Amino acid sequence: VQLQACGGGLVQAGGSLRLSCAASGSTFNRYTMGWFRQSAGKEREFVAAISGNGGSIVYADFVKGRFTISRDNAKNTVYLQMNSLKPEDTAVYYCTADLRGPTTNEYAYWGQGTLVTVSS
Repeated sequence: VQLQACGGGLVQAGGSLRLSCAASGSTFNRYTMGWFRQSAGKEREFVAAISGNGGSIVYADFVKGRFTISRDNAKNTVYLQMNSLKPEDTAVYYCTADLRGPTTNEYAYWGQGTLVTVSS
């Protein structure tokens, strides 16, 4: 599986961005899709994940109520809608895929990352 994330950019605090991640292959709906992020000087952290059929979703506590993960299996694409952005959301965001369920901490496939910068 090859993953291509896009949609990052510079936004003011309180603003919104939508990240997209397009996946190659014809078995996209078998994969749990996830988003992770890594800020400068910090460890990579889990953001959100969605099961293959979209029926199970998991969020990190720090994004609940602000971020929404969704997927369009017809387009082989997963999205991360980010609202009420804060400066601490500044990070490189990575799209991931794995055949395990959305509670997994291990992902086999990673995209190249897209930078989100939130100014105060």
